[in-house]
Amino acid sequence: QVQLVESGGGLVQAGDSLRLSCSYSGRTFSRWAMGWFRQAPGKEREFVATISWSGYNIYYADSVKGRFTISRDNAKNTMYLQMNSLKPEDTAVYYCTAPRDRYYTGISRHEYDYWGQGTQVTVSS
Repeated sequence: QVQLVESGGGLVQAGDSLRLSCSYSGRTFSRWAMGWFRQAPGKEREFVATISWSGYNIYYADSVKGRFTISRDNAKNTMYLQMNSLKPEDTAVYYCTAPRDRYYTGISRHEYDYWGQGTQVTVSS
């Protein structure tokens, strides 16, 4: 079936950087849109960024635009989220996800059917 596995989270100080990775297998995700969501305690799981299968179409939440960069390497079956200038409000569990429709790159979490277990990112002030 499908497997999505995140890695790269950790505890950093404000202004620091982290790179998250998502390894994917079990489906033809090399021809599938994918993305990142995050969830802080007591809050809804929110859109962070998405990327089309080709990597040519990329979308970011306003809260991370200019600081985060989503990318993918289909030859390695891996998607990345480079997180720069981290802020305490970026603290959350970050989830790798893929949509029900392989072409969907929108912001609605309800359109995403496949999820990893998440990786914790904590940003101290």
